[in-house]
Amino acid sequence: MPIPDEGFPRTAAVSPRVQVRERTGSTNADLLAAAAADPHEWPHLSVLLTMDQTAGRGRLDRSWTTPPGTAVAVSVLVRTPGVPAASRGWVPLLAGAAMTRAIATQLRGSGHEVGLKWPNDVLIDGLKVCGILAEAIPGTDAIVVGAGVNTRMSPADLPVPTATSFAALGLEADEDALLADYLLALDEQLRALATTHGDAGAAGLRGEVEALCVTLGQQVAVTLPGGDMLFGRAQRIDADGRLVVVTADVETAVSAGDVVHVR
Repeated sequence: MPIPDEGFPRTAAVSPRVQVRERTGSTNADLLAAAAADPHEWPHLSVLLTMDQTAGRGRLDRSWTTPPGTAVAVSVLVRTPGVPAASRGWVPLLAGAAMTRAIATQLRGSGHEVGLKWPNDVLIDGLKVCGILAEAIPGTDAIVVGAGVNTRMSPADLPVPTATSFAALGLEADEDALLADYLLALDEQLRALATTHGDAGAAGLRGEVEALCVTLGQQVAVTLPGGDMLFGRAQRIDADGRLVVVTADVETAVSAGDVVHVR
């Protein structure tokens, strides 16, 4: 699917700047470079998006490509002046929660279940439909949050058996409404975090993320950044947004890692 002729009017009503590219390597890389070069041209909630991303990036330096027109790749620049640097680790989790809410709105009444896999993958019926990567602009309060949503990907195009898409489920996504809802929810959550000076618990955000997070209560296998494995039960999310995993009554707080739900 090419970029729609009408553009993204609902998204543009929320964002101060929406730049649409027919094709690019990475929306995150593009927005990081543009905002670093000319920060005043990219205010809070600025958006760069495409439906043909050729060199997408994810956590743990993973890369991937998708057939043109089958997924929407969107990067949003957020500014967090009221959030202490120590609390900005909540931004990727809040982005995941915001996208979970936006996708759930699209699927309302369909019978499908939408949930958040820690830290910020969005699942439909336990299968991944969206991944998120947040990257800070050094020396600033700006963070670029990239998301890739499988919208029109056929079952044959899905990269792994644990992935899904709207089309694979027989559903049609309204990309413009989806992005507008995502931006509104993300902005709402960031404002709440700033109001409490970065205290996600006091803002009610920690509870919201936990309520959406289908990882909690599951037996998990976590691949840690150094390659070590951690096995246990995902118990809760702590005040810093870390996943607390319990093994033989020993609690380990995980700040980064690749989580697999063990069935």
